[in-house]
Amino acid sequence: MTTVEQAEKLILAQVKDYGDETVPFEQALGKVLAEPIKADRDLPPFNRVTMDGIAIKYQAVENGICTFHIKATQAAGDVPVEITDSNECIEIMTGAVLPSSVNTVIRYEDLEMRAGLASIKVEGIKQGQNIHVQGADKKQHEVLAASGQLVTPAIISLAASVGKTHLLVKKMPKVVIISSGDELVDVHETPSPYQIRKSNSYTVKAVLQQHGLQPDILHIPDDPEITKAQIQQCLLNYDVLLLSGGISMGKFDYIPQALEDLQAEKIFHKVAQRPGKPFWFGRYQDKALVFAFPGNPVATFMCLHRYFLTWLNTTLGLAEQSPVYAVLAKDFKFQPPLQYYLQVKLNSNLQGQLIASPVEGNGSGDFANLADTEAFLELPMERDDFKQGEVFRIWKFV
Repeated sequence: MTTVEQAEKLILAQVKDYGDETVPFEQALGKVLAEPIKADRDLPPFNRVTMDGIAIKYQAVENGICTFHIKATQAAGDVPVEITDSNECIEIMTGAVLPSSVNTVIRYEDLEMRAGLASIKVEGIKQGQNIHVQGADKKQHEVLAASGQLVTPAIISLAASVGKTHLLVKKMPKVVIISSGDELVDVHETPSPYQIRKSNSYTVKAVLQQHGLQPDILHIPDDPEITKAQIQQCLLNYDVLLLSGGISMGKFDYIPQALEDLQAEKIFHKVAQRPGKPFWFGRYQDKALVFAFPGNPVATFMCLHRYFLTWLNTTLGLAEQSPVYAVLAKDFKFQPPLQYYLQVKLNSNLQGQLIASPVEGNGSGDFANLADTEAFLELPMERDDFKQGEVFRIWKFV
């Protein structure tokens, strides 16, 4: 049986570049930059005032002047007003351009304002205070965000600030989510006592949308010919098939046979893990990859985060994240020789450690616990007894 480490290695061997595309910057959130964003001018583009108050020439303070005539008031966006005498000042607002004839800003809190005069009432005024110097952040043409970065709200802000109305980003693979089984009914329907609603597909879709994907959804009934025909169409029209259910050893699990009949290459089937042992992974020529997860909700959810998102991030060229570890909050035993993914709640203690508290459910079909947990704790298959205080890797899903 394939180990977790082997499965990950085999999946990452199938990384493929899907090319680039240009999108409006406000639609780029969650995508990955395929080009650097550069400053179109110095940042800030001028000597910018950082406090409301007055702007003076510092040499006046050195010469003993502490009261200044207010020549004018200048707001952010106004044309700068210059002084001609050292005993003059400009009443100035945060964000305004600093006039070239002044070099120091004194905030209102340090002044007494009366009858067109501003008097300094504190000691320790320093030349150049409360000024954000032109180009202090970045010079024109310097890189603000490197290629390969995930587009976050901060990246959107950078793009807007330099007038980058369109961004070149990595093209996302075209994904379809496929469920199967006559026991599944649509969400809006009332199931019979022996049926359940199609929740898995919407769970997977919600996760993928968080990562910038907009997948399609398809349901296949328990019919071998329909299964084969539908799978064939998906193999020809999508980059990735994410299947939930129909891949175990049941009499009505037609998907593995359909994939074999269609000459999809099985790279592995079954992984030494719980949940998610029946996981099937393969490819169809150079056209499509197939991630066929078990139908149990927790198994689907775990495999999606542990394998598919790892593959997706690598495919998009995102830098590999350092593993995150947590301390087990209490003793835990698990008997079968499988790598176990334990649902946990996360908290931190006063020492700054991440603490993982097990939330034991009723197997991989117990999806209710997913709403009360935040991560899977990865417990190695070589052991069956895990002690409080031991440290293990976690896979966060919240």
